[in-house]
Amino acid sequence: WEGRFKSQALLDESALLACMAYVDLNPVRAEVARTPEQSNYTSFKKRSQSAKNSKQPKLLARFVGGMNKNKSKGIPFELKSYLLLVEQTGRCISTDKRGYIDHHLPPILERLNLEPTNWLTLTTQFEHLFHGAVGRIQAIENYCSKTARKRRSNRTNSLLLLAS
Repeated sequence: WEGRFKSQALLDESALLACMAYVDLNPVRAEVARTPEQSNYTSFKKRSQSAKNSKQPKLLARFVGGMNKNKSKGIPFELKSYLLLVEQTGRCISTDKRGYIDHHLPPILERLNLEPTNWLTLTTQFEHLFHGAVGRIQAIENYCSKTARKRRSNRTNSLLLLAS
């Protein structure tokens, strides 16, 4: 099996994103999963699950937005853009080829139960909207119970912007 695997240098963001999308779409192409967010053992699944709670997974490199001074602190791309990039790439695979995202499926934000306008607000004003623990109401309740907190911060914005 050693001959199938080799090290490759990913020299820029385009190469990194192309490689990530390729890997995240492998289970769809192999027909192991219908959609990337259903693909077990992929970063896409972890990222999409965390996105539902307006977070990024702690064990994966963070998306830090466009080209800026934080370039060395994460992937210089927006999470939403990456989710949509993988989604559109999977839909571009010809239907006569093995493993594509069905064109009849709803868009990824709908499948993740995230309103597009709320998602845009969340991803452009996050730091102004939330302070402390962020998530859906049940996640906030669980967090407050485990940490013995009485105050439920972010409750209003969570109800307004995060799908239940």
